[in-house]
Amino acid sequence: MTATPLVRHFEAFLAARHPPKTFCPSEVARSLTSADIQVLSDATSTAMTHWRDAMPLIREHAWTLRARGRCEILQRGVVLGAEQVGCLEEIRGPIRIRRVERTGEDGSGA
Repeated sequence: MTATPLVRHFEAFLAARHPPKTFCPSEVARSLTSADIQVLSDATSTAMTHWRDAMPLIREHAWTLRARGRCEILQRGVVLGAEQVGCLEEIRGPIRIRRVERTGEDGSGA
């Protein structure tokens, strides 16, 4: 996904919430302005008029970042790993997102 308003808002939430803090995808969606939603609508050729319309894209972006090791997806406080869920479509119900803390070679946070 290119640098869209969705990505910028998502990255801001990732940067602001230090592990073990999490955030809900709907927080990202609710932070989108009507202009942001219009940009997303135009970019995806999808009719979007409300923040809820952006939720599938936000969950998809979270899934992509999870695959890259940048975040974790949790449900009921449990990290959903590849052994629990094989694809995004298998996830039903609310999820939370947590940034993965990167550690340097010396074991310190980086």
